[in-house]
Amino acid sequence: MTVPTAPERADGILAVDSGGSGLRVALGTAGRGALAERSSGVPVRTGERGLDPGHLMSRLVPMVRELTAETGVVRPATAVVGAAGLATLGDALRDALPGALAREFGVRTTGLAADAVTAYAGALGARPGAVVAAGTGLIAIGTDLTAWRRADGWGHLLGDCGGGAWIGRAGLEAALRAYDGRPGGSAPLLAAAEEEFGPMPGLPGRLYPRPDRPAVLASFAPRVAGCAAADDPVAVGVLRAAARHMAESAAAVCPVDGEPVVALTGGLAGLGDPLLVPLAEECARRLPRARRVPAEGDPLHGAVRVAVGLAAGVVGLPVDGTLFSVVRGARDTPGRTK
Repeated sequence: MTVPTAPERADGILAVDSGGSGLRVALGTAGRGALAERSSGVPVRTGERGLDPGHLMSRLVPMVRELTAETGVVRPATAVVGAAGLATLGDALRDALPGALAREFGVRTTGLAADAVTAYAGALGARPGAVVAAGTGLIAIGTDLTAWRRADGWGHLLGDCGGGAWIGRAGLEAALRAYDGRPGGSAPLLAAAEEEFGPMPGLPGRLYPRPDRPAVLASFAPRVAGCAAADDPVAVGVLRAAARHMAESAAAVCPVDGEPVVALTGGLAGLGDPLLVPLAEECARRLPRARRVPAEGDPLHGAVRVAVGLAAGVVGLPVDGTLFSVVRGARDTPGRTK
């Protein structure tokens, strides 16, 4: 007689999506996938060495404990963490996180991925193509399944062109232009900004000191889309420019051979036709060979997919040590890092 394997006896998996607007976590098993999820609206801090592993763990531990109580998965053997900024700000995470996960949860295999990689895995799985991950920030990533190519993802000060923070900042700039009486301003965006943030002279003081400034900027993107839907020409122009940036980034990373697939994933897909219609036009112009498909899942779904694969000994996507790395056999010895 075969006794069904209970969740606490199965090969547990832990999946984490750390983005500019917060943290999402799933716990489950290799056989059944994610069993339960939790989320937090507090993004991981950036310190002197980049993304702060201590802060990530301080947010993660109580969430995993709640998930353990709900699912019965006590010691997840495999974890995959998809983190925004990992490629350029991930040194501390790569050094400390595998050991920390081993100590706290008994993890033995850790996949550390840029959030673009988990977005790709969630949207397309292990198929050649390109994905534009557009949320608070924006990055495009493509692969022929032998190597990764990326475009943008340079953060809200240097890039992320077309992302949520970029759209929100452009909308607020137009609002301030209207407030000043300068050309290029938008009265509807000014009204929306004052409703959202209060009088415009106080906006810099409310925005600049915030550690979550990209997320605050991105919170204004739906208001820009709303003004565009109401035919405000300035807002329409902002979203068309965003669509152009997205398509340019997708074209920069899309495989040159075959008939690749292209997908959009992330929160900006929820802006609807004011963004998606010009995006379809721009993609048709710049990617005539590519076939646009809907994303199968989001970055957390992608982290789950990768974790299930790693638990079975199958990677499926390129491992390059920067955008995606795998650490096996992490020890739970206090203080040890990998």
